[in-house]
Amino acid sequence: MNKESLRIIYMGTPEFAVEPLKKLVENNYNVVAVVTMPDKPAGRGHKIQYSAVKEYALSQNLPILQPTNLKDEEFILELASFKADLQIVVAFRMLPEVVWDMPEMGTFNLHASLLPQYRGAAPINWSIINGDVQTGVTTFFLQHEIDTGHVLLQRTIEIGADDNVGDVHDRLMCLGADTVIDTVNIILDGQENPIPQNQLIEAEKMILKAAPKIFKETCQINWDQSVQAVHNFIRGLSPYPAAWSTLVDQQGEKRVVKIFQSRMVERMHDLAIGSILQEEKDELLVAVQGGFIAIEVMQLPGKKRLPIADLLRGFAIDSSFRML
Repeated sequence: MNKESLRIIYMGTPEFAVEPLKKLVENNYNVVAVVTMPDKPAGRGHKIQYSAVKEYALSQNLPILQPTNLKDEEFILELASFKADLQIVVAFRMLPEVVWDMPEMGTFNLHASLLPQYRGAAPINWSIINGDVQTGVTTFFLQHEIDTGHVLLQRTIEIGADDNVGDVHDRLMCLGADTVIDTVNIILDGQENPIPQNQLIEAEKMILKAAPKIFKETCQINWDQSVQAVHNFIRGLSPYPAAWSTLVDQQGEKRVVKIFQSRMVERMHDLAIGSILQEEKDELLVAVQGGFIAIEVMQLPGKKRLPIADLLRGFAIDSSFRML
């Protein structure tokens, strides 16, 4: 069997999943169908919005399936009718066994971490929040428990000291596309050597870190942490969903602000945690343990996010304010 005759069904939804699909199509792999999330209304006008994967699949005239229930008998029969040899899953939903066990060559997933580290929905965010200096992607065969299947390939990248989620996401997206192609090729050649994740855990004596889904309450900044930890937290949630805090003025009025970019200022001080310091008119420093967080990009309620110098020209913030 060669890549032109290998029948592939591809499953994915967001932008992260487009690049691997695009790489498959542009390199003449035989993608016979694409499975993605149902369309949904979005924005103030509630206009129907297609997933990023559907947009690309439409541009390539690929058959598209959009099941609301992955266990629905009609969907299962339609999926089976494509007679796939291999299924590839990138940023999709948890699949029932009847789906992932369907193709003869199996179903593999691309995950944006070096498994078994960061199993879960938000691996890029948590790797940055935790201050990791390296991450990567993993392909693995699906099995019952989420993100626990036998590892096929892994590729790594470095995380820069000021990289945010957007930076790392884009690099992993491209790395992931290449890794999907490499994984398909080793499966085609019969050279795959799946490694149980428990074997990796035992060999490296790993203490596992999780990557649970992020909610609004997860994104609140705890200023009572080290300067490094707060900086990591901000960049680990930027540009989306964004870290937030409550800015309180001298009258006690509270405003929820989003902070997208920061810089560390490491020096000793005796200010209360969360105090505001302005040493220059175009800067905003927040006192934390071991120094200050210099806010570089922030958004006030109902306003656009702005570089701090621009924001301060339209909204005066001084040492009478504080962050909660």
